[in-house]
Amino acid sequence: MAKSPPGVRLLRSLARAGKAQQKLLTAFLTASTPKTAKPKKPRRTARRTQISLAAAPGKWMAARYPAPSGVPSLAYWLYLPERVPESVTRNGWPLIVMLHGCHQSATQFAQGTRMNLLAEHKGYAVLYPQQPVSAHAQRCWHWYSQATQEGSGDAAKLASLIAHICEQHHIDRSRIYACGISAGAGMTAVMALQHPELFAAIGLHSGPVAGVARSSAEALHVMRHGASLNAEGVIHELLHQRALQTKPGARSADQLMPAILIQGEADKVVRPVNQAHLARQWLALNGLGADTPSQVTLKPEGKTVRRNACEIRDFHVGRKILLRVASIAGLGHAWSGGDPSYKFNEAAGPDASRMMLDFFAKHRR
Repeated sequence: MAKSPPGVRLLRSLARAGKAQQKLLTAFLTASTPKTAKPKKPRRTARRTQISLAAAPGKWMAARYPAPSGVPSLAYWLYLPERVPESVTRNGWPLIVMLHGCHQSATQFAQGTRMNLLAEHKGYAVLYPQQPVSAHAQRCWHWYSQATQEGSGDAAKLASLIAHICEQHHIDRSRIYACGISAGAGMTAVMALQHPELFAAIGLHSGPVAGVARSSAEALHVMRHGASLNAEGVIHELLHQRALQTKPGARSADQLMPAILIQGEADKVVRPVNQAHLARQWLALNGLGADTPSQVTLKPEGKTVRRNACEIRDFHVGRKILLRVASIAGLGHAWSGGDPSYKFNEAAGPDASRMMLDFFAKHRR
């Protein structure tokens, strides 16, 4: 039998010892590079960040959102395009909330996804909140925390920040979207479930199943094995609680939450089984059964450009796409079509940022 890589043997040793569950989770969440790899020099990273952000001609604003006493404040960056379309003058900016993964900063996420350049062309404002190291040493969002999943913690801070941005800037509240990768995708799912009134659609790239984990150890298990039979149960319980809180005669339109799920088939960190279980959850959330037929599109590997083969399954209600599930061959734990000079980004397409924007453009709240 072939020996396991050193990193795998170390994780197994830590697990058997029952020590540092949080460190174990973080190592798995971030898929850190081996110790022999050369770390990037901070000065070069800072210089590259300035050059790349300068390529997008709009306003790149950094600020800090105050939090209640004893709670770390949130640093955030906001991109506003230079070109102001007529629709924005009338209705306000459509807004995309971008949630980074572990071991990423907000600016690194902006660089790697190149979202600002697309937002400039398409006419979107883009908000990048940043988890402070005082809240989590590796900047992971607490998507697996019970408090967060019940609407407090990170969920409450992010909802408050979005409301603040809407008050401070001319934002079209019918066109607010959110997306993230890995822990950021997990946090995006929590936000969509806890604050459906905020979002017109969401995007989850390499995201874990929602609402199942309640601790760091359970989060690790979910990322490796998914949710098994518990996936839809979480959604049914959530819908039951919403029904109890809905006034008689009122239509709970907030239950509809369009989503695009993007997953690398070679992802060893958040394994592809999570996408299958997320798809079941989002079908249930939108009132569709697990056996709902889908329209399948196969996109072959690129011959003249670097593009991985991709299968896209679309689930419709009438003409409206409520769920798009994209499985990308050969892609690991990385943003598809991103800038590979930043960790957790893969140069080969399809371009996940463009896929997100194309999907978002189909939906309004």
